[in-house]
Amino acid sequence: MESKIGEEQGLALVKLVRKTLADYLGAPLAEQEDMTEILKDNTLNMKRGVFVTLHKKGQLRGCIGFLDAHEPVVEAVRLNALNAAFRDPRFSPLKPSELGEIDIEVSVLTEPDALEYTDAGDLLEKLRPGIDGVIIRQGPASATFLPQVWEQLPGREEFLCQLCLKAGLPAHAWRNPGVRVLTYQVQYFGER
Repeated sequence: MESKIGEEQGLALVKLVRKTLADYLGAPLAEQEDMTEILKDNTLNMKRGVFVTLHKKGQLRGCIGFLDAHEPVVEAVRLNALNAAFRDPRFSPLKPSELGEIDIEVSVLTEPDALEYTDAGDLLEKLRPGIDGVIIRQGPASATFLPQVWEQLPGREEFLCQLCLKAGLPAHAWRNPGVRVLTYQVQYFGER
């Protein structure tokens, strides 16, 4: 069982994203509290999967992360802050003028586990909307939706169809044998 991150540490991670982006853009922040001690917390220096999500006016503005735990949380947050802002191929790089308009969310993942199921109906039954993040894989194709995506796609079938499309697979590929489904949970922290 992975250690839970406390609210204070989680909010420090969100502030770390904003500071990382402000430093990169050369944009001063009004207030900068020293988070050095909080960010030294042992739970934040364990290796975990991490995603950083940026929203602007309620719309996705960038989201990139690591599913696998190959970086300590603090370092993964720094890297994915820059990746989400400047390297998400779906969006143009973040401009300094946008920094004040974005809302930041940090998701820290549990280790993904293969979901054992017998057929499409069993798969639908075993998914837990709002709880499970889902990874779909077939051959080299792979994609994930964080648990927060259930808010936009609450129906299990539509969720899986959109996830398949994101992976570059046919929408109903999730019904086929040979498709691997993994699930994980997240602790997420945001400015709102």
